[in-house]
Order: sequence, then structure tokens, then C-alpha cells
Amino acid sequence: MKRSKAFYLILITLLLAVYYIIIGVFLNKLGYTNHESLFYIEKGKIVSHGLGNKLRVMGLTSPILPFYGSYVFSFLDSLLAPILASAVGTAVLFYIMATSLIKRNKDNFYLLILVILFALHPGLIYTACSGKGTYMVLIFFFLFFLNMLRFYNSNTTYHISVASIFFVLLVFSDYKCIWLSLFFIPLVLSISLHSLNLSEKESVFRLHMSFNNPSLRRKLINKTFSIYSIIFILPIASIAIYKVLNLTHADDLNYFLDSPYATWNIIAEKFEYSLTSTKFDIPEISVLVSLKAIIFCPMIVLAIYLFKQNTYQILTLLTPFGLIEFLKIKYDRVNLVYEYYLLFLVLALLCIIFRARFVKNQRMLKAALAIVVAVQLYIGFVFLNKSYIPEEYNFANTLFDRTTNRVDEQNHELANYINTMKEGEDPILVDDAVAYTVACYVKNIKQLTMPYQDNYLRAVEAPEKYNGYVLIANEANPMLGYTQLTDFYLDNIKRKNPRLYVYKIYVTDYWTLYRFLD
Repeated sequence: MKRSKAFYLILITLLLAVYYIIIGVFLNKLGYTNHESLFYIEKGKIVSHGLGNKLRVMGLTSPILPFYGSYVFSFLDSLLAPILASAVGTAVLFYIMATSLIKRNKDNFYLLILVILFALHPGLIYTACSGKGTYMVLIFFFLFFLNMLRFYNSNTTYHISVASIFFVLLVFSDYKCIWLSLFFIPLVLSISLHSLNLSEKESVFRLHMSFNNPSLRRKLINKTFSIYSIIFILPIASIAIYKVLNLTHADDLNYFLDSPYATWNIIAEKFEYSLTSTKFDIPEISVLVSLKAIIFCPMIVLAIYLFKQNTYQILTLLTPFGLIEFLKIKYDRVNLVYEYYLLFLVLALLCIIFRARFVKNQRMLKAALAIVVAVQLYIGFVFLNKSYIPEEYNFANTLFDRTTNRVDEQNHELANYINTMKEGEDPILVDDAVAYTVACYVKNIKQLTMPYQDNYLRAVEAPEKYNGYVLIANEANPMLGYTQLTDFYLDNIKRKNPRLYVYKIYVTDYWTLYRFLD
């Protein structure tokens, strides 16, 4: 790689990062937000400025890698930290992909295609400017499959060991990606079969020979087990250790998955991703999900064609289809988010990086690629603009129409009122399982008493000794069922202690701030 080319690559990466930051900050000022970024902001404020034992928040917030990616930027601006993280992270993804490309292909046309996609594709702009952790999933997904393809070329276990490390990082960026391991079973068998020194070239006949020969059968089984172990022992061990940490510090192996205090997914899957009337023509049902992925990313068809003579590479490319089909079956009441369709775009680009230089008719390939990219840009817009997930089509409306239905307007309003209260006043009892959308906007997080603190339960059970404020979720609040701080809680407290005086301080449709006086 020439030094001058490396310099221009770094320059393009920096320009992309600035471009993403400008768009992300602009959309934030217009009012675009989502559950994930608000959750990271609130947890970051707890870690930096909260009172009490923050160990559980620091170690068990999930997904942990996107959280820490956001937290790194909280020292610059806590409210913009997720946007800065996703903008820089997406620019890093471009740099990793571009570096891999120019090492293998000197033709600037393919680099231009990559730049166009990262600058104009609505899905990649959404990844960079929404403040979500999708960028980290795409980075580790790309690096995992990159090292798998390297392994096929070199047949050395070093690359497969590195792939295992990136798979661990992928799982800790999105736990659902652990199910990808199920679909590597036939792939690993194919790899092992290919590594046997047999005169027969066809995979079916190689398999037949191996199973009918005791020595070859034993060798095939040993190789299959060893490769699968190299890839997945580390991820399985890492998850087991993490679950033990959850059991130790939260008394629940699956705390990071099931608790609304640990992950934003609990609320998002209930109110944002749950199955509703779809705006897109193809419904999200099993089998049709794969068709929808192909329509979203027609480049994947071209990518599979480039590997038409390599069975195990094609099996590798098919594993994400198995993943999304499995997720649609396992989480049948939840829509697949844009992130899982972007995996196919990243995978297709990886295949172009690896195989484009081997195509003899470059003119035809470039023409086909230019047409496919133009189609993908349009389809990416359609998928985002007609998404059935509110945070996705709200992003499209804000980006293209500069209008937004600010989903956290009441939370922002209430937080502004709390910010006007004098510092040092009595604390406010808040259940951040649902009120993290309020807490993230509170400038002084020390004003709030939250469940991670030791005195929270004492304050909830004996408010007459608390002498502070309490934030109650109203009947209109869609997250009412996920908190105990409701009107029903207030009625019980009044029955237990008739002398306790409770009066309203501030009211919105979703929230009411009360004051306790004994």
C-alpha cells in the first residue's frame, strides 16, 4: 500500500466522521432520539457522577461493548456521546473495509463504490448518526468473516483463532448473534472435509469416502471437533463467565438479558419492535425474511456468484440467512431491526473485496456493480422510510423531511423542571427501569435515588422516613407495567400511613412528580 494512498484513506475517514457527526448532531437538535442512546446516556451519567455502589451498572449493562463505546465519549458531551460513538465507529468500519480492499485490489473504482455507499446509503447513515450500537456489531461481524475467509485461503489455525476472538466481541455487541454458531456446524464439516488429502474433488463423494473408511472417518471427526472448538470454545467460555458474574452480583444468570435495569431491549422489544401493522409490502414471516434480505441487498447475490466454485465459502455466506430465519422463529412476536439487514451489505462488500480482482471481465462487473449500488441506495431509503419500527421511520422523517415526532418530549419537559430545582434539595425517588428517558436529561444525577443504590428499597418501603420526592408513572404511560412506582403504590402507602402527606409538584401525561411530607 502506497503511503500517499494511505494518507488519502485516513483523510477520507476523517471527513466521513465529521460528516456523520454534523448530521447526527443536527438530527439530535431537531429532536430525534431512541431508547438505546437514552439508556446509554443515563447509565454513563450513573457511572461518572452517581452515588452508591455502581459496580453492577458498570459491569452488567448490556450490550456492554456499545455501552462502553458510548461512555468513552461522555467526557466530551454526555448527551451527544452515543452519536459521537456511532459516527466515529462507522468511520472506523469504513477504514477497516477500505484498508482490506486496497491491500487486495489497486483499482480505485471499488474504493469509490465503498465511499459512495458509506456517504449516501441511508442504512449506513442511520448506523452512524442514530447513536445506536449497530456500528460495533457491523465492525466485529466484518472482522469475524474476514478472518474466516483468510483461513480458507491459508488453511492456518491462526486466522480461525482470531475469528474466534472477534466472534466473542460480536456476541458482546449483540447477544442474539450467538445463534450464528448453530449454522456453522455444516460449514465446519465442509471445511474439515476439504482439508482431507483425497483425490476426489466433489464434496459429496469425499464425504462418502470418509464415512466408509474408519481411518478417514476418525480423522474427519477429529478435525471437525477441533475446528469447531477453536471457533466457539472461547465465546462459550466467555458467556459462561459473564453469566457467573451476573449470578454473583445480581443473583440471576440472565440478569443482563431479562432485567430492564440492565438492558434497553426489554422496553424496546415491547413497544418499538413488537409486531404491528407493517408498512412494507413483504411481511416478516419465516422464509420471506430471507427474500426480504435479498431485496434489501441484491449485491449479496452477486457476492455468492463470485464464490460459485467454492462450497465452504458459499456455506459461509448462507449462515446469516440461517441466523435471521432462526431469530424470526425464536422471537416471533418481534420485528427484525435494520441492523440484521445491514449484515448482508457488509458481507457482500467483503466478498467484493476478496473476489472482484479475479473476475476477467472487469468492465461488465463494474457496470453490474454500479447498477446494483444505485438500486441498493434507493431500496435502503425505502426500507428505512417505510419501516414499521417507530425509531427507524422517525429517523427517516427527521433526516429527509426535517420533521420529527419527538417521542421523549414529556421526558425532556419533566427533566427541565427537575433541572430548575435547587441543588441540595431533597432527593427524587426514580425507578430507572422506565424513567431512564427522564434521568438521562437530568443534569445532576445525584438528585435522583435509583434502584442501584442501597437506600432505594428503604425509601420505597418507608417513604415517611424518606422526606423527598417520588416520580410516578401515570396510567397513560405505555411503560406502566414495568415499574412499581405507580398510583397503586401511592394508594398502598397512604393506607399504611394515613398521616403521610403527598402532594403533586409537576404533572405531564406520562409522569407526575410528588412530594412526601410526614
